[in-house]
Amino acid sequence: MLQYTVKRILLVIPTFFMISLLIFLVLNIAPGRPGATGGAGQGESQNQEQQESYRIFKEQFNLDKPILVNTRYTLDADDARELLVTAYSIGGQASAKDRIAASDALSEYGAYLVRPLVELLDDADPAVRRKALDALVVAGQQPFENDRRGDDDARAAARDANKRIAAENQTLKERRLSADADDADIEAAAEAWKAWYLGHEDRYTYTLSEQVEIFFLDTRFAKYWGNLLHLDFGVSTVDRRPVMETLLGKLKYSLTLSTLAIIIAYSVAVPIGIFSAVRQGTRLDAAITVGLFVMYSLPTFFTGTVLLKLFTEGDPFAVFPTGDFQTMTSDPMTTWTLTKDIAWHLVLPIATYTSVALAALSRYARSGVIDVIRADYIRTARAKGLSEPVVILKHAVRNGMIPILTLLGGLLPSLVAGSVVIEVVFNIPGMGQYLYSSINLRDYNAVMAVLLASSFLALIGILLSDLSYALVDPRISFD
Repeated sequence: MLQYTVKRILLVIPTFFMISLLIFLVLNIAPGRPGATGGAGQGESQNQEQQESYRIFKEQFNLDKPILVNTRYTLDADDARELLVTAYSIGGQASAKDRIAASDALSEYGAYLVRPLVELLDDADPAVRRKALDALVVAGQQPFENDRRGDDDARAAARDANKRIAAENQTLKERRLSADADDADIEAAAEAWKAWYLGHEDRYTYTLSEQVEIFFLDTRFAKYWGNLLHLDFGVSTVDRRPVMETLLGKLKYSLTLSTLAIIIAYSVAVPIGIFSAVRQGTRLDAAITVGLFVMYSLPTFFTGTVLLKLFTEGDPFAVFPTGDFQTMTSDPMTTWTLTKDIAWHLVLPIATYTSVALAALSRYARSGVIDVIRADYIRTARAKGLSEPVVILKHAVRNGMIPILTLLGGLLPSLVAGSVVIEVVFNIPGMGQYLYSSINLRDYNAVMAVLLASSFLALIGILLSDLSYALVDPRISFD
């Protein structure tokens, strides 16, 4: 048993890693860009400000890095020249799609473009030299360090480093050429950049070990997992708050709703399933089966909407609040009053939540008990003269609950993610509604956090369901 438990726990690690990789890939290859704002119709200076703001935004959330592997250290002058020619349609008419892609690449490649761009300062085409100077202003700027991690000394050191980086970046921004710069200004700027590069050349040349490190570690996925190892889910791209802080604030709502719904569903479904199995083939069993299948066939959004219409707006059944987790009031409530208020608000959400689960669990319980009561040892127990309640409750139910335990793996994720549909319909500010709004706003860090937490709990739930088999059926061995 101990050996099996250790093996299963160790298996959780690579499984969770692969799940995180799959979720990360799906989110990052999805269409659209978080935080992007258009500049159409704006003045040129305002467009530059927006582009700079978005570039910094991408650096903060590692959106300027490749997803899985990084080969940008192989960029040369020809690559940089092609990007400049395409982005600015130098000597031709590049399509709008190609210009946008090339412009994004110029802003994202950063330090990997510095050496190739410096080489282009001697290019024969003056337009290329001019655009190379403009691109160097962006490529030469250093990204800021993470000042949210570690102890106070580490955060203070990161803040000091960021001050120095900000000062150096500001110096490079002041090198931007004006629109009316002449050839002499361009030549002077090129010589200044060459001198600057000689003083920082070691920053932009990479040894073999550094190239290997860049290939695997200077990527979005590696940076994200580096944060996860510190239990840091990053910062929301919407409100700039730490995602973990928001998650913990939402957890109490989903935890309350899901836990109560699961307890009620099991408390009602298991007795119904046992009763239906014992009365198999009777009219009462048929009526229960039909009723449960009707409940199972109704989608939760339909059930929730009907309940809202009947019992919050109906006449004379307007007895429950229309939504929210509790009454929004500035008047202080006692603990008992607050508990009653929350319970009254949760009646309809829990009824909706349990409607589908109740039907499914009762069917599993019924089929499990029916399979067991046909076994030889049940007939033996009856032959010994044991009463029917003892035979059913002590012998049949215990072994017939294995299918129910199998469902445990899917219960723990619901404690975190909650029900998206139910929380949206009833306006409960829990994890489900947070996930829904984060998807609409393309808040990748928030979506990743909710999905990873749900996936991790799913793995733990599967492990607990496997281990619980031995508790209900001693015949099961893990050897």
